[in-house]
Amino acid sequence: MLFIRVFLAVTILSFTGLIAADKPNRVIVNADLGTEKISKNIYGHFAEHLGRCIYGGFWVGENSSIPNTHGIRNDVIAAIREIAPPVIRWPGGCFADTYHWKDGIGPRDQRPSIINSTWGGVTEDNSFGTHEFLLLCELLDSEPYICINVGSGTVQEASDWVEYVNSDAKSPMTDLRKKNGREKPWNVKYWAVGNESWGCGGNMIPEYYADQFKQFSTYLRYGNLYRVASGGTDPDFDWTETVLKKTQKFKNLIDGYSFHYYTFCHGWDDKTSATDFNENDWFHTMKNTIIMEERLKRHIALMDEYDPANKIGLIADEWGNWFKVEPGTNPGFLYQQNTVRDAVTAALYLNIFNNHARRVKMANIAQTINVLQAMLLTKDDKLVKTPTFYVFKMYKVHQDATLLPINLVCEDYSFNGMTLPSVSASASKDNSGKTHLSLCNINPNKDASVEVEIRGINKLSKVKGEIVTASAMNAYNDFNKPENVNCRPFSGYKLKNNTVQISLPSKSVVTLELE
Repeated sequence: MLFIRVFLAVTILSFTGLIAADKPNRVIVNADLGTEKISKNIYGHFAEHLGRCIYGGFWVGENSSIPNTHGIRNDVIAAIREIAPPVIRWPGGCFADTYHWKDGIGPRDQRPSIINSTWGGVTEDNSFGTHEFLLLCELLDSEPYICINVGSGTVQEASDWVEYVNSDAKSPMTDLRKKNGREKPWNVKYWAVGNESWGCGGNMIPEYYADQFKQFSTYLRYGNLYRVASGGTDPDFDWTETVLKKTQKFKNLIDGYSFHYYTFCHGWDDKTSATDFNENDWFHTMKNTIIMEERLKRHIALMDEYDPANKIGLIADEWGNWFKVEPGTNPGFLYQQNTVRDAVTAALYLNIFNNHARRVKMANIAQTINVLQAMLLTKDDKLVKTPTFYVFKMYKVHQDATLLPINLVCEDYSFNGMTLPSVSASASKDNSGKTHLSLCNINPNKDASVEVEIRGINKLSKVKGEIVTASAMNAYNDFNKPENVNCRPFSGYKLKNNTVQISLPSKSVVTLELE
């Protein structure tokens, strides 16, 4: 009997192992259990006065031969509207803590020039200021998110800026705004109180910054404001705890807490090329992106401790890949190309933010045009849409949709004795009842057979999909060449009952719409 029991146990284990080996990748989507909304603001953008993001990117001026609307490029407006940008952060970044907003209002020929000492040492003529930025947001149907100068500014300067933008009462700032051509206030909701105050924003310690935050926030009035505190570096949990603890009795002053994370291939001091890389570079880029989630969870745990009511949103207002600048370009302009690798890491980031939507209320990729992991590249009158642009276009279906709980089991992607989960996913249900599932396969060599079971619906009858991928892991789009990477229809699936069998290509991002 003992022999028989052992034989049966081994047989059952072996059979189970065969099933597991045959179906190593499985996703269960609970389509009837969602409670959290994925804030559309997770799909936000960041536009700093850095390199050619503003000048030559968004802004060419009204006298440019490039078609424009009041100085803002028409081709950029049309392209960015394709990805439905919900919110745009401006004017920085590190630039924000050297920016004095009154330099950027009034007649452009009378605005003073400054040196952008933070990025490239170039002259900033202030032709793109508050009015131009808020016009841009109106043209894009985006909410503005303004970062206040705490590092070199004053409380009065910050208070005046909010009054200038938001007040409709009779006051000097209201009168000044009207004199400059804007009758009605813009009613800007989102305001960051400083940027990276631990470093370029003033080299402060957390205790000092928390006091500065409280002082500045006290005098930011005029409107229903959402005030965001500067976070520390991504592994600085003491900064997070200190700021949360020191503002705990002042919850009316803090609405959001900033979190920044950049993916470096091998580290800050060992940046590699954006296009000329090998699988070792690819693997470490994926690994360092996935590490972000562990850091995010630890900050969220502290927020849950000090803010159990979940009032304060985590605002990931800088994120993305940071590689070497393109050869021959100004090192201070941070101009880099954008490949399939960027598309896959963008999907990783967005899946992580989606899956933590209970606490993550905004995220802003760095940056929109011509800087770091950009949506668009421009050169004179030409424009290129990057692989990352197409991921954002494909993922916009998740904006303000209900997050659906998923259970994901997948095989590992192995390289040189190291392993990572090969598949990442997030799912949501929109207001029309359609379910969307986004997946990415980080393995650059091997396709993945993924079984997806949709639970909580009567019968699945319709599936359609899109994919972003290419044959080479360093494929990218460039000027005067056909697009190598974009969104294409995806048909690599089979539907049976409420199960979808997907053949997920290597180094790919896929979104399915299920009804």
